[in-house]
Amino acid sequence: MKSKKVECAYVGEMKRRSWAKSITWRIIGIVILGAITWLITNSWEQTSLITITFHGIRLFLYYLHERWWDNCEWGRIKFNGNLEKGEGI
Repeated sequence: MKSKKVECAYVGEMKRRSWAKSITWRIIGIVILGAITWLITNSWEQTSLITITFHGIRLFLYYLHERWWDNCEWGRIKFNGNLEKGEGI
């Protein structure tokens, strides 16, 4: 089979990308938890405290989780410059 050259291959993520993904994912979670908390407590003060604390912790943990997976070799396809059809890509 003929090899196909690929001009670009992604081999990891920059820390900024991991932070951007962490923040956008947390924004979704903040909206959901904020709405649920406000419906239960009917207090903006309690809603703010619970939501900010919870998501501040989760943001940091998600970032660490992303960086760990970025350094993990398991499940990655190694790129050597040539891709054969049917290599799982």
